[in-house]
Amino acid sequence: MARVHNFSAGPAALPERVLREAQSELLDFAGSGMSVLEMSHRSPVYQAVIDEAEATLRRLLAIPSNYRVLFLQGGATLQFAGVPLNLMRRGHAGYVVSGNFSKLAWKEGCKYGQAEILASSEDTNFDRIPDLTPVKERAAAGDLDYVHICQNNTIFGTQFHELPDCGSTPLVADVSSCFLSMPLDIERYGLIYAGAQKNAGPSGVTVAIVHEDLIEGGPARADICPTYMGYKLQASKGSMYNTPNTFGIYLCGKVFRWIEETDGLVAMAQRNRAKAELLYHTLDESELFHGTAQRDSRSICNVTFRTNDADLDAAFISFARERGIEGVKGHRLVGGMRASIYNAVTMDSVGALVTCMKEFERELPSRSI
Repeated sequence: MARVHNFSAGPAALPERVLREAQSELLDFAGSGMSVLEMSHRSPVYQAVIDEAEATLRRLLAIPSNYRVLFLQGGATLQFAGVPLNLMRRGHAGYVVSGNFSKLAWKEGCKYGQAEILASSEDTNFDRIPDLTPVKERAAAGDLDYVHICQNNTIFGTQFHELPDCGSTPLVADVSSCFLSMPLDIERYGLIYAGAQKNAGPSGVTVAIVHEDLIEGGPARADICPTYMGYKLQASKGSMYNTPNTFGIYLCGKVFRWIEETDGLVAMAQRNRAKAELLYHTLDESELFHGTAQRDSRSICNVTFRTNDADLDAAFISFARERGIEGVKGHRLVGGMRASIYNAVTMDSVGALVTCMKEFERELPSRSI
């Protein structure tokens, strides 16, 4: 059976080369006579796997030596609690609420201290990144432990194209759906975290990159922070405090190397922008489909769109599936359609989606919905 054009928001498309490599090594990894799936995480062979994954990621993102890389579990959702438990030392942090997941992060932060909303776009159903001027002004007061953002909003198809100016206040970012889609200036952040299942690997691995100064004293709420969630402990144990997601990290390492060997993150960003531009141009020219994000906030990772009729949306999703195009149904909170055009989604797949959209629109007068 031919592989489909996969636009799923996560778990998402993986590079075919990575899948084939994993397939070839499934029964015998590196001459060990066993699979990574059944190998001890304490073995020298597996230690080399996780060490190589971290080293490749450090090269890709030019991660400075004073930042620690953690491979965790629990998804970005667990980090909604992990961040305040570790970093909310004075009990007061600021949040930019630009979508569903940033709102969930804020709600979680409220459990552990004062989580202040600095800016929000909820009043327009998260169709834009809010004005960040209040963030700069509030951060300048110097009494916030950190400012938290969700850099790309998967559900609503918006993205920060400029980071807020937080001065000396650490910036914390959930970068799950834009991680490794483009270069990041790591030194602009105190902490970034990402669920791997968008661009970095399979579901079940969470990558966190944190400045060592922020975790030196241990968790801010050591009285209630679960031992597993302590960043300092995880860093001291090399992400091996307990059994990590060994196979997931192995696959992440292969994805990191694939990105590096396909000319790195600058070239990846160029390809991703080209894919997004093709889709947005198609939407802007269409009389049937329209994008839902304001133009200056459009994501290069998740393109959200719809018709003006829910029945037509459903008909298009079925029409696309008949043509081998999967994963374009929008999130249940918003409906419509969404094309997640992560790194492993090729321009050929985007071209197939564009052709499908044009064909559906062209045939619409003869269709009975």
